Amino acid sequence: MRYWLKLHVRNCQGALIDLAARPLATLLTAAVIGIALAMPASLNLLVKNGRNLAGGWDNARDFSVYLQVGTQLEVARKLASDIEKMNGVEQVSVTDADTAFAEFAAATGFGEVLNELDGNPLPHTLGVRPAADISVADLNTLAERLKLNAAVDIVQIDTAWVERLNAILDFLRRVVIVATAVLVIGVLIIVGNTIRLDIQSRRDEIEVLKLLGASDGFVRRPFLYVGLWYGIFGSLLAVVLLLLGGLILSGPVQTLIGLYSSDVALLGIDGSTLLLVAAGGLFAGWGGAWSAVARHLAAIQPH
Repeated sequence: MRYWLKLHVRNCQGALIDLAARPLATLLTAAVIGIALAMPASLNLLVKNGRNLAGGWDNARDFSVYLQVGTQLEVARKLASDIEKMNGVEQVSVTDADTAFAEFAAATGFGEVLNELDGNPLPHTLGVRPAADISVADLNTLAERLKLNAAVDIVQIDTAWVERLNAILDFLRRVVIVATAVLVIGVLIIVGNTIRLDIQSRRDEIEVLKLLGASDGFVRRPFLYVGLWYGIFGSLLAVVLLLLGGLILSGPVQTLIGLYSSDVALLGIDGSTLLLVAAGGLFAGWGGAWSAVARHLAAIQPH
């Protein structure tokens, strides 16, 4: 076991020395891997920030149920509890008429005028949050059920917006998946082609090793570590690109957000993103090297 570990350490160091001997070619290959990893990661980060700026997609799916003016608050709370037990409903909140009146007065600045009214013209309101997986048809059915209640006056729901929202979410998810798959496949091909050139340049050495009785695993191991180092360098470069991109864009984006009087903070690179980038780089480097070695090493036989 000790000899086996020393052999792996020696191969790993030898692969790093070989890459350091050709810095330009190594940098170019690592740059391709880094760019390919940074693109889907930045797209995923863009989607997360879009959801954050929009206040969350879940809030966009909420709809309001306005009760009849004069409905007792206890009746509104009982109705909210009943609605929350329905299928397809995740949460129901109650905004009483007095709170709504105070918020409207503060938002419009017409507090003195509104105080001249004989009473509160606003009704109690229920904020209904549907389940994330509810379909548009089920959402319409839920709205029709709520309209049948005698205490309900208006159900304000925009199913067209829900359809657009679902389409946007599905499109963005598919874009991230497709972009990631295409770029990873591209990296596998690039790393595999680079390793293939290394194998061809060391063909005579490989033939001699096989004549001396070296196994395919012994011959294969240095090339796998070359691919592993490519993946590590590419992952580090991808992280640097993401950090630089965030640093360059954070100032203008924060200025733009400030113009709209929003205090939403931008989401940066989190630990899960870093782990995915690192895992993607290691998989791409190691997998590309393995595919190239598996195809071309068996074709080299001593004469």
